Order: sequence, then C-alpha cells, then structure tokens
Amino acid sequence: MIKIAICDDEPILLSANKVIVERYIQEHKMMAQIEECTNGDFLLADVEEGRYYDLILLDIEMPDGNGMEIAPKIRKILPNCLIIFVTSYLKYAVDSFALSIFRYIPKQELETRLPQALQDAFQYINIEQQEVYTIQTQTRLEKIMLKDILYIQKNGKNSEIITFYSVAKVRKSLSQVFEEIDREEFIYIDRGCIVNLIHIMQVKNGEVLLKNGESLPISRSHIQSTKQFVNSYWGKEL
Repeated sequence: MIKIAICDDEPILLSANKVIVERYIQEHKMMAQIEECTNGDFLLADVEEGRYYDLILLDIEMPDGNGMEIAPKIRKILPNCLIIFVTSYLKYAVDSFALSIFRYIPKQELETRLPQALQDAFQYINIEQQEVYTIQTQTRLEKIMLKDILYIQKNGKNSEIITFYSVAKVRKSLSQVFEEIDREEFIYIDRGCIVNLIHIMQVKNGEVLLKNGESLPISRSHIQSTKQFVNSYWGKEL
C-alpha cells in the first residue's frame, strides 16, 4: 500500500491534484491511500507525530506553512519520502532541486506533467518497497520491510526485530541478521543492538531517541562511531 499526501490550501487545486492521482491509480490498478491537507503546518505536525507517507504533493505557496520551509523538515523525519512541489512560480524551480525534491510541477501543467511524475515516483517506490528481510522456517514465512525496522536486539539465542507495528523473532545471531540485511542504514549502537539510522531523531546523553519515542542506550565503545554515522547520514540525506 502506497501512502500519499496532497497538501494545498486552495480547495479547487487540491481537488484537481487528487483527481489526477486517483485516475492514475485506477488506470494502473495500484493499491494506494490518499490523504488531503489544506494546511502545511498540520501536515508537518502529522509527520512529526509518526504519520508515514511514501509520496507528498506539496504546494509551495501557502499562507500557513510555506512549502519551501516545510519540505526540509519533512525530509529530516522521512528521508525516503518523495516530495513533488506544485507551484505557480517558476522562481522556485532552482531552490526545489537544491532541496532534493523529486519533481517540480507548474500548476498550469498539472494534466500533462503530473501523470509522468507519478509514473516515475511509483516505479521508484515499488523498487524500494521490494527491499525486505525475510524470516522463513518450516512453519512460517514473514517479510519485513527494511524501512519499517526501528531496531534489532539480541534476546538469548534469538534476534528480535522491532518495527513500528510489531516484534518479530528469528533464531539467528545478531551478527548473522546484520550480515543478511547488509545495508549502511543499520548500525551497531551496542554489541546487542542494531538501529536503523533513518529512524533516529536525536543522539544525546549516551542514548538515541527514535521516531516512536523510544530511547536506547549506546555503549561507551560505540558512542563516537554512532555520532559519526548519524552525522554522516543526515548530511547525505538532507
């Protein structure tokens, strides 16, 4: 299920965006959920409270919460979310690329350019969503999206994979799970705990604060490397 947010303070343009997106989804028989928002600050607040989106169509010129100001704040929390800027003013084009915006669509060209942007975005998202960690036994097959994993911790002879929604156990060592995932976003903060960098909100007082509100202790031997990994990752993604 692809989650989409459309944010525009003008109801007519909000509706126009939604019609195009819904038409594209229906024509291509896709599974997607669309949410509408008329206030940029409200959209940002939802994201800060844990709401997740794969794709956001964001109006740049809004009286409450300018899109140019909101976009980098959203990207800090949802670094993998694709953002499409929709605007009437060409002067924002260069700035939008500087912010790593996926596409820039002039409002007067919505009908012609938005469908192509959606095609490119959905193709990118589908590829990303195929990245999973698979737990397979004689009686169980479970696939966990890598982007949903908050952290993985050792529990006896098992490794526990904690996501926003569940806890899954796999009878493997933590080092084995780490090698199988093989992604730079996953780092050790302790010999018994691996954290997904994309969900770290803060590193402070020897702990990492995650998006779900949990704080996890960093071992003394991993404090410096954790700070370096987080700073490097944030610098790369923002």
